[in-house]
Amino acid sequence: MEVPTKLKLAFSTLGCPDWDIQTVIDNAVAYGFDGVEIRGIGDTLDVTTLPEFTTSRQETARWFRDAGIVVACFSSSVMMTGLSKKDFDKALSELKRYAELCETFQTRYIRIFGGTKGTRSWEEAIEEACANLNRMILIVKDTPARIVVETHDDWMAGEHFRRVMEDVNSPFAGVLWDVNHPYMFIGESPQRTWQEISPWVWHTHWKDSIPRQEYEHGFAPCLMGEGVLPHGEILELLKRRHYDGYLSLEWEKRWHAEIPEPEVAFPQYIKYMKRLLDG
Repeated sequence: MEVPTKLKLAFSTLGCPDWDIQTVIDNAVAYGFDGVEIRGIGDTLDVTTLPEFTTSRQETARWFRDAGIVVACFSSSVMMTGLSKKDFDKALSELKRYAELCETFQTRYIRIFGGTKGTRSWEEAIEEACANLNRMILIVKDTPARIVVETHDDWMAGEHFRRVMEDVNSPFAGVLWDVNHPYMFIGESPQRTWQEISPWVWHTHWKDSIPRQEYEHGFAPCLMGEGVLPHGEILELLKRRHYDGYLSLEWEKRWHAEIPEPEVAFPQYIKYMKRLLDG
């Protein structure tokens, strides 16, 4: 098989809520990461409200550049569907703030969530998703930013993403494949997900899970390789399509205080993924 462009490793700051931005950069370098995905710093989830990303954002961007670390993605809380008009207007405002940060940091992607379907039919939900995504595209089309919708919430089945992406048909909107969610939540095989969404996959989230009935969804996060996710199979699918984006660890320490610290999980991810990539 032809070897693709070097795949790049990143981590989301969701996994290190106690680190300040300088610690994030220093440890990204120390552990050997190529990039960082920004999802909250300290107690603040929306970093567009923090000095590091407002009044001091030029200095913060310089810190990243000087360290040779790329901001691979800004992960917002914006949802594509299921919002009231008032909340959707707030979401558009948040998206605009992140698009401005993408200009400063020369970041390619803004993550958004699919949102909720509610009691509507999928036809209705897809119609709303297309209309809302088209409005969001107007915000980013004159910036370096591209929107990536994560396989998350009610939006996990590859078929639904394909229908939205085909209808919107825009170079400014793609998919963020969280490799855990379709597989663990709805039992969709990686091959099926990939068959549906592969033309639009621009960014990926990586994690592992193990069945645990005491957890809300019946499974718990665990260190890479200790769970049931078929990472090698997923990586092969990406390689065949010559995916050359980021493999971003989404270690959900912010939501699961009981899991190992980032000082354990992050270097373990590097070692695990390098074994996979070299295999």
